[in-house]
Amino acid sequence: MGVLTRRAAFALALAAGAALAVPAHAEVSKIRIAKGFGISYLPLLVMEHEKLFEKHAKAAGLDSTTEWLVVDGGTVQANLLIGGNLEISSGGLGPLITVWDRTKGNMDVKGIASINSMPLYLNTINPNVKTIKDFTDKDRIALPVVRTSIQAVVLQMAAEQAFGPGKANELDRLTVAMAHPDGAAALMSGRTEVTAHLTAPPFMYQELQDPKVHRVFSSYDVVGEPHTFNAVWTTAKFRNENPKTYAAFVAGLNEAIENINADKLKYARFYKEYDKSKLDQAFIDAIITKPEVIYTMAPQGTMAFAKFLNQVGSVKNKPAGWQDLFFPEAHQLKGS
Repeated sequence: MGVLTRRAAFALALAAGAALAVPAHAEVSKIRIAKGFGISYLPLLVMEHEKLFEKHAKAAGLDSTTEWLVVDGGTVQANLLIGGNLEISSGGLGPLITVWDRTKGNMDVKGIASINSMPLYLNTINPNVKTIKDFTDKDRIALPVVRTSIQAVVLQMAAEQAFGPGKANELDRLTVAMAHPDGAAALMSGRTEVTAHLTAPPFMYQELQDPKVHRVFSSYDVVGEPHTFNAVWTTAKFRNENPKTYAAFVAGLNEAIENINADKLKYARFYKEYDKSKLDQAFIDAIITKPEVIYTMAPQGTMAFAKFLNQVGSVKNKPAGWQDLFFPEAHQLKGS
């Protein structure tokens, strides 16, 4: 599908969203959006910096602003959303599927869109660990949130593949919750109990620059295909009561991703400056231009996660297809 055709299809989807029943009250004047750490959140950083939500909100006749909050961990963000402390959350597929299941039939939280597809690496400083079967009780594996984060789910998927059916939780006892920067620091120091880190760009690539660190697996290998790492989601109530605001957010996200893909090196420079990163510019350039690092709104690999979580009993509901997890505006995307 060509760019113009894709944009036309996207415009039709936005129009469909705007055609929802118009609420009797005014739409919200400010939306609170949560983002996490790392280069995976680049589309949201671009949205914030270039005020793309505000641009599209103004075009829709709205005088709306944003409040951007940094909250690490999709599960924490999901709880804030359910508690009414956010309008839009972001995070990994694990938390999205979990909150979709938890709120099905009541608050009906669903995905707005993906913001990227990226692999997660399990790195270790333990030279004896070649596969996950080599971990012992002396090892600890850092990840953002135990059991429910996308990192935790990937580890459970890998454990079931390695140890057999019913063994998905085999390594849960070794996991410790740490924000990405803290997990990387703990691993690299070599002075803590943390001997492994299941993390995301840029942290995993940064760790691998040290010769004492090696990769145990990539999540793309575990899942069997590229998969969404981060997505954005909200409640049905927010979408239904604020159709123009919702459409403006979707349009702003779409523009941010189009901008990034049109000039990745420009936004690699932006990321270094915005994040005040101490990483070399050439290193950041290399990350953003890697073929495995994909900025896209299309959900990928979502059903692999949803089926697994349902199979092991972590979620009660099994979606019939990836579209069940996302609001209709995303359905025209080429997802999986």
